[in-house]
Amino acid sequence: MKCKLPILILATAGGLFAQFGPPAPPPPAPGKPGAPIDLTGYWVAYVTEDWRWRMVTPLKGDAASIPTNAESRKLIEAWDPAKDEAAGLQCKAYGAPAIMRVPGRLHITWQDDLTLKIETDAGQQTRLLHFGAEPPREATPSWQGYSSARWEGAAPTVNPPVSFGLALGPRLGARSRSLEVTTTQLRAGYLRKNGVPYSDKTVLKEYYDLFSEPNADTWLMVMTVVDDPTYLALPFVTTSHFKRLADVSGWDPEPCTAR
Repeated sequence: MKCKLPILILATAGGLFAQFGPPAPPPPAPGKPGAPIDLTGYWVAYVTEDWRWRMVTPLKGDAASIPTNAESRKLIEAWDPAKDEAAGLQCKAYGAPAIMRVPGRLHITWQDDLTLKIETDAGQQTRLLHFGAEPPREATPSWQGYSSARWEGAAPTVNPPVSFGLALGPRLGARSRSLEVTTTQLRAGYLRKNGVPYSDKTVLKEYYDLFSEPNADTWLMVMTVVDDPTYLALPFVTTSHFKRLADVSGWDPEPCTAR
């Protein structure tokens, strides 16, 4: 009698292939060679929400929408911008966990094949996103910390609407989740200019995605997740939008301010 085992194995393999589909493609190469999208150029913040907290310095004690805890509220009530200015700490609200919410422009370029550079005209900050590298074990904490980046593959997720009007409700769809960034080694700072704190234990996660509209406008969406065991009861999640600009027009670098 002939053995039917090979036929059974083939049939099982075919069933598994039909059930789970083909194997996932390999991850993209790190850095510029594997970039699935082009993030370079000039971008301007498009403030469609949280106007009262982003366009002006909020009133002292206004921490609405941020999941603060008791320790955080002590510092919020003690906030004094004059003391920050006297101590040379005007940039406390321009660190990586807050800078993408500050209205202004971005300039994104490749510093080299494994380092994406983001410059801001607000506060004149520079962020370096490192591909294929681990954070140094001993480093001085800084406003922008150390950012490790990687390209993501295709995944079903939530897309913004086709039109970036006043109402930015999400819609479901499938597209490429483009860039994931994890930032550590941060110097303690503010999530808002009115002294809502984050600590040097903060871990920042960001997700960068591009979208195009029928009129050829290109938008950058950055989801920011601030996880701070010291001053936050829960992770603080925001989404910021930037429109691609044709050139450098409007680029106006200004130093940090405490007020």
